[in-house]
Amino acid sequence: MKNQVVQSAARWTKQALTISVLVGTLHCLALYAQTSKPIACSAAAYREFDFWLGEWDVFEEGGSTREARATVTRIQNDCGLREQYDGADGSSGESMSMYDPSTGEWQQTWLSNRGQVVFIQGTLQGQAMILSGTDHHAGSKRLVRGVWKPESAAVRETAETSADGGKTWTPWFDLLFRKHSALVSHDNNGSDEDRRAVSALDTQFQAAVKNNDVGGMGRILADDYILVLSSGKTQTKADLLNEAREGKTTYERQEDTNQTVRLWGDTAVVTAKLWAKGTDGEKPFDVTLWFSDTYVRSPAGWKYVFGQAACHQPPAR
Repeated sequence: MKNQVVQSAARWTKQALTISVLVGTLHCLALYAQTSKPIACSAAAYREFDFWLGEWDVFEEGGSTREARATVTRIQNDCGLREQYDGADGSSGESMSMYDPSTGEWQQTWLSNRGQVVFIQGTLQGQAMILSGTDHHAGSKRLVRGVWKPESAAVRETAETSADGGKTWTPWFDLLFRKHSALVSHDNNGSDEDRRAVSALDTQFQAAVKNNDVGGMGRILADDYILVLSSGKTQTKADLLNEAREGKTTYERQEDTNQTVRLWGDTAVVTAKLWAKGTDGEKPFDVTLWFSDTYVRSPAGWKYVFGQAACHQPPAR
């Protein structure tokens, strides 16, 4: 009788262990299924319009007077873009843009405070995003075609309309989106032209870093350049250029916001908030930090001489 009890207990113990292992295996399989599930909107096509992201001052092409402020951000878990546009004349509007994998096209809807609605769609052709559709306003409808194209550190947006079904087209607008910078004056000699030049130069440097553009970085950096990281470690111009040549770091995002330029004679300091995301070797990174970049005027123009990075903040979203 005792042996039967022992055998029965052993049998139940073995069954319990088998059940425990089975439950554990099913749990691991469930976790694997969850973690291996494709991330929504992670395809490369969803990043095609990223060159338009940022805070912008908007000008008529060739003009020097700011016509509007615009902010373009990612929304809905990085699945779409939202543009908020505020004109100097009191006009405003916003657009929502998203890639549609079922059609292989981008879709955009624009709404304004003047009762205008625009529905357009299209694709990235070369470096230009080209969208076309219809413009509805005051009970009328016409065809419209828009083109967004990066130009150096800016984005140019042009549009044309047709009232005869596409037989003829008329220019509508030609706008240049320049990175917004707060121009802060601390002296009577500094000019807004200098501040804008330094602002554009710092934006160009961030773009060069993103593309591992050794030539672009080399033209902006001073020979005696020093970068101080949040850890206290320092890097020289040679260090940065060597890293770019190796190409071990690839950037999905390398963009700054909240940029401010302060000028003291022949010295300018840029402060901004940087979002950097990508991979270093095989290790992914996603960091947000504040930085200060110091530029000095030289016979060859403004040169980036000193940079300092603050501690990382939680990843940007």
